[in-house]
Amino acid sequence: MAYGKDIYQVALGILNDRRMRENESADERRRAFYAMYPRAHEIERQLAATAIGAAKAVLNGSDTVTELTRLKEKNLSLQQELNQMLRQAGLEQDYLNPHYQCKKCGDTGYVDGRMCSCLRDLLRKTAYQRLNEMTPLSLCSFEEFSLEHYPEVSQNEGEIAPKKQMENIFHFCRTYARDFSLKSPSLILQGGTGLGKTHLSLAIAREAVGKGFGVIYLSAQNMATSLERERFGRAEEDEDTNALLLGCDLLLLDDLGTEFSTSFIDAAIYNIVNTRLMAGRPTIISTNLSLYELQKRYSERFVSRIIGSYVRLTFLGKDVRQQKRMKRG
Repeated sequence: MAYGKDIYQVALGILNDRRMRENESADERRRAFYAMYPRAHEIERQLAATAIGAAKAVLNGSDTVTELTRLKEKNLSLQQELNQMLRQAGLEQDYLNPHYQCKKCGDTGYVDGRMCSCLRDLLRKTAYQRLNEMTPLSLCSFEEFSLEHYPEVSQNEGEIAPKKQMENIFHFCRTYARDFSLKSPSLILQGGTGLGKTHLSLAIAREAVGKGFGVIYLSAQNMATSLERERFGRAEEDEDTNALLLGCDLLLLDDLGTEFSTSFIDAAIYNIVNTRLMAGRPTIISTNLSLYELQKRYSERFVSRIIGSYVRLTFLGKDVRQQKRMKRG
């Protein structure tokens, strides 16, 4: 996946900070240990000298095998003496070494010239954060969701009461978030404006992020704008929103139907939905449109994929945001 230069700079900066902090911590551990065991400091100097001696022996070329054998035996003896000191102090043998977070690359980001998985993960997370910067993710939680503004009496005869319906949806979403995995089903949240669709989808996302999953939230309009900008070459260098949307663990597509409709955008939305379904990656779509309105707006095959593969949650009630404003007023 392609990333912009700024994404690389942020990710490599994080790794560099980790490495510097751990090097400083290792220096502090060594200074404290040497103060208690001055002989340990001398051993470290002699170990460094044997490494230099081995390099000189190879370059000089005179009786190299004998000299390297001698240096190896000396190195082993010194290391055993140092390990004995560490054991006496109740410390692990690697206590004096830096303890890098990534054991494979030592927090450099590369192993034998190839990008390490830790750097790939950081690039992905940094890119997700950049896309999610304007998301009110931290403001939405299950604890802050209230059922008090939903009517207890059904609006139409034979129809479930909005409060009961929303109570069922709330418990479903909370269980979905608790058990979320890459095998979780995709959801479509349908209903009028201000009924809590965005709040509950973001509450799910918050739980998923807390479990370490890569989550992207975008309004349909912002997604369309980003895709159009990249299509016409007006995006930042190497920006690839489409690849991020296809590859994230959980995608939240909010307010489907509010985006400008073009053949390119409609095809892009279908491709994202279809590709993620084929790859088994869950998506949560929220929309004010009914199935009939979706069929009028999008292609039949798009709606068919939604009906056949998504769990539908129908939100009922009156605009909660409007009720809260009226109550405050």
